[in-house]
Amino acid sequence: MDVSVTLWVLTIVGLAALIAVDFFIGRKPHDVSIKEAGIWTVVWIVLAVLFGLGLLVFGGGQPAGEFFAGFITEKSLSVDNLFVFVLIMAKFAVPSQYQQRVLLIGVLIALVLRAIFIAAGAAILASFSWVFYLFGAFLIWTAWKLIQEARADEDDEEWEENKLLKAAERRFGVADRYHGTKLWIQENGKRVMTPMLVVMLAIGMTDVLFALDSIPAIFGLTQDPYIVFTANAFALMGLRQLYFLIGGLLKKLVHLSYGLSIILGFIGVKLVLHALHESGVHVPEISIPVSLGVICSVLIVTTITSLRASKKQAEAEAAQVQSGSAPKDSIDV
Repeated sequence: MDVSVTLWVLTIVGLAALIAVDFFIGRKPHDVSIKEAGIWTVVWIVLAVLFGLGLLVFGGGQPAGEFFAGFITEKSLSVDNLFVFVLIMAKFAVPSQYQQRVLLIGVLIALVLRAIFIAAGAAILASFSWVFYLFGAFLIWTAWKLIQEARADEDDEEWEENKLLKAAERRFGVADRYHGTKLWIQENGKRVMTPMLVVMLAIGMTDVLFALDSIPAIFGLTQDPYIVFTANAFALMGLRQLYFLIGGLLKKLVHLSYGLSIILGFIGVKLVLHALHESGVHVPEISIPVSLGVICSVLIVTTITSLRASKKQAEAEAAQVQSGSAPKDSIDV
């Protein structure tokens, strides 16, 4: 898709305006209700759909199909990010009324850094076609790793700060409590970070780590930097509201990792086939409609099986409690 500089500028300005509106509406710290989160989640999804339809009208079916496949993939991968966001919020004991501000700034940091990743990835792919093999192999390995993690016992899972974040805390110091939405304060004559800034950086850096698999995944669906960027932007900008909307449902999505592993593995195979095709090997390539169908089907099946498994587990635990045979730890929980 041939994208002019003018269209790039208009797109970035439009996205910045939407972010500004979102920030203005949520500028006052408050507890986000399910209703508010639901409304804004629908708004962001509708905006993404309208953007995709605009691509269909002005760019044709191919760019629109690539955008929707990329958006759905990035959105599903971002749901997995929410598990870690929950752990980070608990780790730093973020007050509920400040969580939306933390997520907004954290997501903005991630969006800027992802834009840099996308530009670098597009330049590398344009110069070195063999990188498709590397991306494909990495996605297949990531899919296998997700399966291994899903099968492991994660009851004691806890988020740990990375070395860069720890170094920043040692260098600047961190206040012992939250000071509203302030990021820096003066303490004993020294300028120190507040926990608010630390958790914002933690959210942003963690999302960048997730980009290590999501960026190659979407490049497996399209090599158009414009579509890659916009699909990531729309997926990320609705992440804050999605956190509050399905936060209580995350533990019920017990098969999500399996579904994501299938999607990543599928895209990895698609990348390898594409690389072979570019090298002159006569192999079938997977079309965008097939990719979109596989991604949607996997997510639907994963959601249904997850909810059924969670329901059966809850019924079994309730039966144990009623019969008085439940272990003490289960009753305490």
